[in-house]
Amino acid sequence: MTRPLRIGIAGLGTVGASVIQILDRQNAVVAQRGGRPVEVVAVSARDKTKNRGFDLSRFTWFDDPVALVKAENVDCVVELVGGSEGAALETVRTALSLGKHVVTANKALLAKHGLELAKLAEDKGVSLAFEASVAGGIPIIKVLCEALPGNTVSRLYGILNGTCNYILSRMELEGLTFAECLKDAQRLGYAEADPTFDVEGFDTAHKLAILTSLAFGTEVDADAIYVEGISSITPLDLSMASELGFRIKLLGVAERTKTGIEQRVHPTMVPKSSAIAQVMGVTNAVTIDADAVKELTLIGPGAGGDATASAVVADIADVASGKAEPPFGRSVARLEKAERAPMQRHEGGYYIRLTVHDRPGVAAGVATRMAEADISLESILQKRSEVAATQDPHGRSGAPVSLVLITYAATEAAIRSAVEKISADGLIAEPPQVIRIERD
Repeated sequence: MTRPLRIGIAGLGTVGASVIQILDRQNAVVAQRGGRPVEVVAVSARDKTKNRGFDLSRFTWFDDPVALVKAENVDCVVELVGGSEGAALETVRTALSLGKHVVTANKALLAKHGLELAKLAEDKGVSLAFEASVAGGIPIIKVLCEALPGNTVSRLYGILNGTCNYILSRMELEGLTFAECLKDAQRLGYAEADPTFDVEGFDTAHKLAILTSLAFGTEVDADAIYVEGISSITPLDLSMASELGFRIKLLGVAERTKTGIEQRVHPTMVPKSSAIAQVMGVTNAVTIDADAVKELTLIGPGAGGDATASAVVADIADVASGKAEPPFGRSVARLEKAERAPMQRHEGGYYIRLTVHDRPGVAAGVATRMAEADISLESILQKRSEVAATQDPHGRSGAPVSLVLITYAATEAAIRSAVEKISADGLIAEPPQVIRIERD
C-alpha cells in the first residue's frame, strides 16, 4: 500500500478548520486524484481549547508551528498563519529548507518573499503551492500555469478583494456612503476592525503581484504597483457612473505596454455590458486577455472558509500526485525583471468630477485647460445640487456644482497637469475626483 502524504496544518482559523473538514468528507476523491492517501497528522494554533467542530485528539498538537514543521512524520506543511514575517515566514522557510512540501494561502508572504521561497523550493525539489493565495476558490493560478501555454497574455485584471466589492455594491444599490457601508461590512465580518489593508488597495496589490508574475513571466514586485483605495468614492460618483453606462469597481490591472509592464490598483469605471461589471457583493472575478482565447473571465467566491480551503485541498492533491513544478510557472532563474511602466505614461479614458463655482466662464476655463493639455472630451455633464437649484432654479447661484468630464484616451500626466492648473486657477471648490476608465 502506498504510504499516505502526511500533512501538518499550521493555523486552525476558519480556513484551517475547513481544510480538515473537506479532507474528512472528500478523502477518497483526493486520494484518487493524488494517487495516494492524504492524512492530517499534526496541527498547530494559538488556542487549543477553541471548539472547531471536530476532535483535535486525532492529531498531534504543537503550540509552535516551527516545531510542527520539524516533526519527522510531517511530509507537507499547510501554512495558514498569515502575515509576511514572523511565524509564517519562519514556518515556510524552515519547511522548504528541510525538503518538505508547502501549501499556503499567504499572499502577503509571497508578495514579499516569493522569489526567495520559490528558489528554495526549486533547490530542494519540493512543491511550494499557493492557489488559495489569490481569489479564494477561483482556480486562477492553475489556469495561468497549466491551461494557457499556447497564449500570450496582454492584460489581466480583476476584482480581487471581496470587502471592497461588497462596499461599492452596497453604495451603488442603496445610495449609502462609504462610511455607512464600511461599518456594516465590519458588523457582518466582511471587513476587519482596521480595514486599511483592504479598502486602501494593499490586499489587492499583493494578489496582483503574484498574478503578474504568473501571467508575464516576471519577478514578483509588489513595490512596482501603483495603489489607490476606495475611501474617496462617493454616492454621486456611483450615480454618475451608472448614468454614463458604467460601474465602479476596485480593480487590480496588469498590462503589457510599449513602456513595460504596467501594474495598478485603483477604483475603475467599467462598462455595464462587461462581464466584470456584473460581479456584485463579496464575489471575485479575474479577466485574462490573450491572443488565442481572446477574453477569459473566471468568477467565484474570493474568500470564506470553504472556498479558500477548496483551493488548499486542490494543492494538497497536486502535492500527493508528485507534482513539483516551479512555483511561478518557470524557474526563478528564467523570471525576467519587469521593466516598470511609469503610471504617468498610462493612457486611457478618464472620469473627472470637479466641484466648481456656479458662475459664468468656469466651464470655459475648464475646457481651455483640457485643450491646452491636448485632452479631448467625450462628454460634459453638470449636476447642480438640490439646494442650489432650490435657491436659484432659473439662474446661477454661485454655489458649488458638479462638473463631470469624460475624456477620450489621454495620458495620466496630461490629466494630472490639467487638473492642477484648473485648481490653481481657483475654479474648483473641493479636491477633484479622478477615476480611470477600463474599456473592454
